[in-house]
Amino acid sequence: MPRPPHSLGLQYAIPCLLAGMSGALHAAPLSEADFLADLPVVLTVSKMAQPVQDSPSAVTIIDQDMIRASGYQDIADLMRLVPGFSVSATRDNRFTLAYHGLADAYSRRFQVLVDGRSIYSPHFGEVDWNTLPLAIEDIERIEVVRGPNAAVYGANAFFAIINIVSRDPSQTRGKLVSVQVGEQNMAGAVLRYGGGEGDLNYRLTLSSQHRDRHERYFDDPIAGSAGDELLYERTYTRFLNGRWDYRLSNTDEVSAQIGLTGGNWNGGGNDHAEENTSYDPLSGFVQLRFNRALNTDEGWNVQFSHNYQTLGKESFVAPFVVKNDYVDDVVYDNNIRQWRTQLDFSSAQRVNPQLRWVWGGELRHEAVQGKGYYSTSDKLDGTMAGLFAHAEWHPDDKWLVQGGAHLSHHYFTGLSLSPRLAVNYHVNSHNTLRLAVSRATRSPTFYESKGNQILAIDGPPAYAVQVAVPADLDPEVNTSVELGYIGQWPAWGGQLDVRLYRDHLTDYIGDRSTSVTYPNPNGGTYKYKFFTHYNSGVVDVTGLDMQLSWKPHRDFSMHLGQAFIHIDASKKALDVDNDLPESGPDWITSLLANWRVAEGLSLSTALYHTDKMYWLRDGDLTQPYTRVDVRLARQFKLNGLEAEWTLGVQNLGDDYEEFRRQNLFSRRVYTSLRFDW
Repeated sequence: MPRPPHSLGLQYAIPCLLAGMSGALHAAPLSEADFLADLPVVLTVSKMAQPVQDSPSAVTIIDQDMIRASGYQDIADLMRLVPGFSVSATRDNRFTLAYHGLADAYSRRFQVLVDGRSIYSPHFGEVDWNTLPLAIEDIERIEVVRGPNAAVYGANAFFAIINIVSRDPSQTRGKLVSVQVGEQNMAGAVLRYGGGEGDLNYRLTLSSQHRDRHERYFDDPIAGSAGDELLYERTYTRFLNGRWDYRLSNTDEVSAQIGLTGGNWNGGGNDHAEENTSYDPLSGFVQLRFNRALNTDEGWNVQFSHNYQTLGKESFVAPFVVKNDYVDDVVYDNNIRQWRTQLDFSSAQRVNPQLRWVWGGELRHEAVQGKGYYSTSDKLDGTMAGLFAHAEWHPDDKWLVQGGAHLSHHYFTGLSLSPRLAVNYHVNSHNTLRLAVSRATRSPTFYESKGNQILAIDGPPAYAVQVAVPADLDPEVNTSVELGYIGQWPAWGGQLDVRLYRDHLTDYIGDRSTSVTYPNPNGGTYKYKFFTHYNSGVVDVTGLDMQLSWKPHRDFSMHLGQAFIHIDASKKALDVDNDLPESGPDWITSLLANWRVAEGLSLSTALYHTDKMYWLRDGDLTQPYTRVDVRLARQFKLNGLEAEWTLGVQNLGDDYEEFRRQNLFSRRVYTSLRFDW
């Protein structure tokens, strides 16, 4: 049964945070040299190293200190620290993210990379965060480009880019053991070994994680149930990850990575018989990279990667009900196999002291196979290719002009051009204004374009129910205008990043239902809907992102994020998805504060608040909530080992809804112990 509200939690969380801030004021202040040394350099936006004030788009950087202080145990949850991101777990126990709206079960409108390797799926376009073979302990940092970046990365860098950078093996030499236990069957273990000899460095990581994301039983007053709706909430995920780096010379290095993930998951619930209650996902990848760095501005690299994934869902038979009318048992075949093979190349040169540029290209082959979704056992595939160039010109100390474009050919939508022009004006050494205009495209996924889903009735008389039909689609196009400001105040350790934007999305891809009459084997007829995807009108997203970093002392830091979002849609778009204006919350707030109470003892608080929003298609209207997590960590030595003990509480406040009303996330306490040697 759901737990009672924990309203007292917030009463204690806020005083703890304020006490930490007050105590920090007595620590040694930072000097301006300390502050300037901490200013980040971003790599993702243009594929050239740039100070944040020179970036052509707004960027959020989540570093190791923020990752550890947040207390988040899953990589997807870290996106709560980025202004404008909505984070949820869906009905089948998988994470989904959205950036300033158009939120549904699939994260289709931004690109996600791990060490430059694309990890979104070609079938639905989502990112399977749960099977990502990467431990949080192995992440160096995460760079999130808050805005379109198709001018460099091509299709699907539509609203944003998330680039997860893993730690260099030379930084992880030695052994690491981390174990974790907690409420809601939270348990996990990570083993890592890093070594090397001469110019070779490597690491191997093994992980086993167990999660029950939501409460198992749910009272649904809307449906009239009384605590008898059962959710299947249990996931076991295990993975192996390895990386080897070998330095050939002072300028050349080769790197190889492998990853393999397997497990057993539960999902769905007894009120959604059509959803698998148990499946065994399996995925893996290989990645090879050669990098030549002649100096900080010049060099080139080439990268090859191959991904494979299967959901491991077996066919099953479940009741088919239309508007409370039982029709018959239907055979569901929800397994899908997916492949991606990709070759990337980029080269950077400095032409003169005022001008440098980078250019490159990609060749990508994607394939899917799933009889239940495409009505064929054949593999469906396609090849896409792209070329890009990006230039950075400093006419003087005040002005910075950047421009570039990506030309690509997609297997569904043909040629497309994605340009960008950005102008940065440095008012002085601590204040910068930015104006950027760009165009991005999102090509349809295999299911949107080629989905041909038919449900077979189990037993006589033999007939079938059409669910989805193929569609001839144009790509979505996002014309974006961004006005940005970056301010730095070394005297009090502050940095402010503000982004005001308008995204004008045309040829929005939505699905429209059509009613069809079928014979009912139990007598009479019934009406059922099948779905077709359409390019359906215009959507405008206007908003403001703001992030404030404050580190007045060495022992205290705070990161505040705030986003305001407003969505308008044309009548044609509303005819397809009438909940579009509510598909993003009006505002989102995030706060992370970390205080070193004493030598080896730290206290941190992570707060995340979101307004109500509607998760499109399979989701529901979810109510506003505030989640507060608290983490207390103690570092110590034990027989020569570096050790850390952690006590954490997730969600001090009331239970809140995720994606569906039935998905309740409650308070849970956990503890972990970590050894390094």
